[in-house]
Amino acid sequence: MAQLRLMGAHEIRVRLGGISRQRTYQITQRADFPKPLADLRAGKVWRAEDVEAWIKQRRPHQDDLDH
Repeated sequence: MAQLRLMGAHEIRVRLGGISRQRTYQITQRADFPKPLADLRAGKVWRAEDVEAWIKQRRPHQDDLDH
């Protein structure tokens, strides 16, 4: 059984090359960005698999970054 990996806004920020919190918010609000799996008290969380697929499709140059 595969383990469910989650990403919060901070992990997404880092994965996208250290973009600002405001830019991260803008990106995660886009209609084409994956919907969060849950909205916790500490913030929203996304399935890492969904975020990685979005990066691969929308930002292929960042797919080469270490993650």
